[in-house]
Amino acid sequence: MRGGLTRRVLVASGLLAMIIGTGFAVLLSSVSDLDDLQRRARQSEEVLVAANRLQRIIIDAETGQRGFLLTGLTGYLQPWDAARAAFPAGAASLRSLVAGNAEQEARALRIERAGVSYLRDYSVPLVTAARRDRTSVDAAAATREGKRRVDVIRAEFDRLLAVQRTLAAERQRRSDDADGRAAAAAVVGLGGSIVLVALFAAHLARTIAHPVRRVAAMAGRLADGDLGARVQERHGVGEIAALQRGFNTMATALEENRRELAASRARIVAAADRERRRIERDLHDGIQQRLVSLVLELHAVEAVAPPGTPELRAQLADVAQGLTEAVDELRELSRGIHPAILSEGGLGPALKALARRSPVPVELDVDVPSRPPERVEVAAYFVVSEALANAVKHARASAVWVTALVRDGRLLVSVRDDGVGGATAGQGSGLIGLKDRVHTLNGALDVTSPPGRGTTLEADLPTADR
Repeated sequence: MRGGLTRRVLVASGLLAMIIGTGFAVLLSSVSDLDDLQRRARQSEEVLVAANRLQRIIIDAETGQRGFLLTGLTGYLQPWDAARAAFPAGAASLRSLVAGNAEQEARALRIERAGVSYLRDYSVPLVTAARRDRTSVDAAAATREGKRRVDVIRAEFDRLLAVQRTLAAERQRRSDDADGRAAAAAVVGLGGSIVLVALFAAHLARTIAHPVRRVAAMAGRLADGDLGARVQERHGVGEIAALQRGFNTMATALEENRRELAASRARIVAAADRERRRIERDLHDGIQQRLVSLVLELHAVEAVAPPGTPELRAQLADVAQGLTEAVDELRELSRGIHPAILSEGGLGPALKALARRSPVPVELDVDVPSRPPERVEVAAYFVVSEALANAVKHARASAVWVTALVRDGRLLVSVRDDGVGGATAGQGSGLIGLKDRVHTLNGALDVTSPPGRGTTLEADLPTADR
């Protein structure tokens, strides 16, 4: 891949980054200045708000004091008390906001000292004396003196606010200038960037996006099961050509692996079925027949037992009964391994036998005119057998409906119950084994089991022997 896609992308990206970086460095510098100016402008606004609030506190204190002195009503002392309590924090906040400007710091300090002096040295003693004896206080003179002191403080406030408004106006002007520079830099940088990005994007779309999109489309088909999907190996650039070749190699390997896996699974299922049939025959022709013979011999011995030996006869009868039950259990086990009735009579009789043995009532509908291939019959039988077993063990069903129909060359098997639901194909080794068996035949197995609404197990099996 000498001189391939990576080198081209790196060169183009480097040039683009250098050009865009230069433009945006100017923009960032302007934006940084603008942010600093805006921060200072916000600080000026906060100073104005804090100063007006503190001035309002002083006025409220003077108003409350004057109202109390003139009327004697203690209700006027509520705003006076609130103002005294709020003044220290308000003054500290104002000093904090003007920190860094020596002239404004000095004014804020003078305002704080004047306010503290007014409240502590004048207002509080005056109100305290008036509370003890109103006649001892000249309300008119006190009101004039309080107004004079407050006017001195307000004059200091006016000077601080005037300076702060001047600073705010200057900062706003500089902020507007920086805003204009930033906007111009943004327009120039954005315009150049758009042109460069458009050219770069067109190059990437032609050399990367379109080929990768074709590979992605083929990958989607591959993920959906179409292992025959291939990418046309056009003359791609560098890594793209390698990607196309790698995808086709992977798809070919996957297709071959699937063929080998399907063949292996088919061999395993066929071998398991052959072994099931052998075990069933061995049980039927061997131990089962031997047990039946022993039962008959015990009955013969019981028949010729000497009269007057009831205990012996009872023991022989018990042994014979136990052997009979063992024979029945052995037959049931043989049917579970590989039912003889399936091999001898076909799917219809085998399903009827399953329905008769089921503890849950089963409604059966079988329409299979001719016998499908043996392994398809076996798969269908075990689908119904496993579904009925689950309906009894787990679903707590009161009824089961079984259908087996041949339509358009496919055997469709459905088992539906009215149980508790909640089953999935991934739960339990039985359903997993059924799924593997059905997929080996290129069939499909689907489980629908909403909680509280029963379970439906559906198998779709091809009847053509492949």
